[in-house]
Amino acid sequence: LTAGLCLIPGVGPLQDVTILELGGIGPVPFCGMVFADLGARVIRIDRIDEVGSGPRRTEPLLRGRSSVAVDLKHPAGVETVLRLVAHSDALIEGFRPGTTERLGIGPEECLATNPRLVYGRMTGWGQEGPLAQAAGHDINFIALTGILGMIGPAEAPAVPLNLVGDFGGGGMLLAVGVLAALLEAERSGSGQVIDAAMVDGAALLSTMVHGFRAGGLWTDERAANVLDGGAPFYAAYRTADGGFVSIGAIEPQFFRELIDRLGLSGVPDQYDRARWPELRARLAETFAGRELSHWVDVLEGTDACFAPVLSADDAPAHPHLSQRGTFVEVDGVRQPAPAPRFSRTGLGAPVSPAAAGRDTEAVLGAAGFSTSEVDRLREDGAIA
Repeated sequence: LTAGLCLIPGVGPLQDVTILELGGIGPVPFCGMVFADLGARVIRIDRIDEVGSGPRRTEPLLRGRSSVAVDLKHPAGVETVLRLVAHSDALIEGFRPGTTERLGIGPEECLATNPRLVYGRMTGWGQEGPLAQAAGHDINFIALTGILGMIGPAEAPAVPLNLVGDFGGGGMLLAVGVLAALLEAERSGSGQVIDAAMVDGAALLSTMVHGFRAGGLWTDERAANVLDGGAPFYAAYRTADGGFVSIGAIEPQFFRELIDRLGLSGVPDQYDRARWPELRARLAETFAGRELSHWVDVLEGTDACFAPVLSADDAPAHPHLSQRGTFVEVDGVRQPAPAPRFSRTGLGAPVSPAAAGRDTEAVLGAAGFSTSEVDRLREDGAIA
């Protein structure tokens, strides 16, 4: 049913899956990128007013899709989307709860059109609850779930990148949910709705810390625990040339190797918390005494659990990442490569993002729209 609808041929384990993505920002495009990277045929429904906004090569989250420009406030535009739904395996959207229902492309209408459809919904607070209609961003979602309060120095929480709420607890969890529902639909023949909330996903990512707390291994004081910067053997240190090293020698055998390779003696016991300030001072003084390149020569590739802290510019050139092809260049833009890797199906090279509406006529034609229907939709302003 879905074959040929997207103009970009997929290579990978999901090459027989078609995903309809309602255009948005952040976690939903990330989810769509993951599906496209894994070979799915992803069709992005862009806003009609985005047509003519120029190339998107510097927006790698949008790579690998076909783009159709539709006015979702136009009745004929809504009908156009529903006809595409009939040819899709899943739909993903990230609007505020109730928005797609008001537009006429909510779960009820879409599942009536295609009973096997998996309808993936991505929000910060979730589809239900006292905060469901409130605006928010990653920092708010991880704050409410207790995660922000764990990050940073003792004085105040530190603002992290938006990786925990938006992408790990958001877009990636949505992708997992949609994949699970697609597998179930193969058995049951019925689709369903996925309510992926960043507060739920972020909380899920913190499960291990909750286990530590229950076992008495974690205090709610910031920078006082093994994994939050409190432990001197799990921290970053400045080098003589202004660079930084990262150390993660948690296990005793790895800590011993670190100390041996640094040539230190008489250091405090690794887990004597009362002497952590002393141990931190010894390590800081040691690393500050030589340049970063020296510590790379001494520690990289050993069981001391070491890595240099690299910039985004330097990371792709590191020998390990370079050999693995962890980063690729697409249309002159350096970006992370698709992952994970598959032994049999493989993955294709990323395709540069399509300009908004570039594929409207071709995608609609593949979905069974006649030339006259497409012309009429364009004349009515339903598509562009």
